[in-house]
Amino acid sequence: MPACPMILSERLALYIQLTRLHRPIGILLLLWPTLWGLWIAGEGEPSCLIVAIFALGTVLMRSAGCAVNDYADRHIDKHVQRTKDRPLTSGKVSERETLWLAVVLTLLAFALILPLNPLTWLLAFPAAFLAASYPFTKRFFAIPQAYLGIAFGFGIPMAFAAQTGDVPAVAWVLLLANIFWAVAYDTEYAMVDRDDDIHLGIHSSALFFGKHDVAAVMGCYAITLGLLALAGQMTGLGWAYHAGLLAAAGIALYHYTLIKNRNRERCFAAFLHNNWFGAAVFAGLVSDYLLH
Repeated sequence: MPACPMILSERLALYIQLTRLHRPIGILLLLWPTLWGLWIAGEGEPSCLIVAIFALGTVLMRSAGCAVNDYADRHIDKHVQRTKDRPLTSGKVSERETLWLAVVLTLLAFALILPLNPLTWLLAFPAAFLAASYPFTKRFFAIPQAYLGIAFGFGIPMAFAAQTGDVPAVAWVLLLANIFWAVAYDTEYAMVDRDDDIHLGIHSSALFFGKHDVAAVMGCYAITLGLLALAGQMTGLGWAYHAGLLAAAGIALYHYTLIKNRNRERCFAAFLHNNWFGAAVFAGLVSDYLLH
């Protein structure tokens, strides 16, 4: 009898590894832009129910995306030191099990939005398609990180749809800002795997930008901040919001000191530190609405 709980607990531990719940950076990078959208759409007072739905939905969809990613890369990960021991690659979890887990998590995420309006339901379908198809884009897109930015940012138009029943122009400006931010932080991540990607023949922004990778990352940060400033102008946000953008700019400059020599460990540290970039923008946004 004691064996069953042990088996279940071991299975759960494998699922946690498969969905990267033990590494929440992906959840945070997906959550911050969604929260930007929710707060602007709700003019600083978004529905608590909608915030809870989107927060939990972020966790579920990111987890499903990780499972699909491991399925898509199952023949690649075995050749990479960093990924060869993942549950699917090592054979501890089957391919069918991985796909079923992704399907169940996606269905749970869909169930969450049932209390919301039809426009939100409609936008959920392209959101799910983007999340499921992104892992395959590195085989044929020169800059798959841009596709990731769309996938990770699609919570923004969904947030406006859920909160207001509409998707105004500012939502698309925020989505565009998130695309450039994703290219910035995921290029930092790609700089870690550059040698493996060359060997395996898959695409990444680090390979596309080549020797200009550091300049490209900093340029993407600058465009991100410019678009976020434009979104602030479109919605009448004040000095506190722009102070948050200034703090985010300081964080981006700190990242330059980490990535300028292309050291793997420091590039990965810069990638992880993007949580604070997203948090700085959100803190400025919340502060501005509270002051008004």
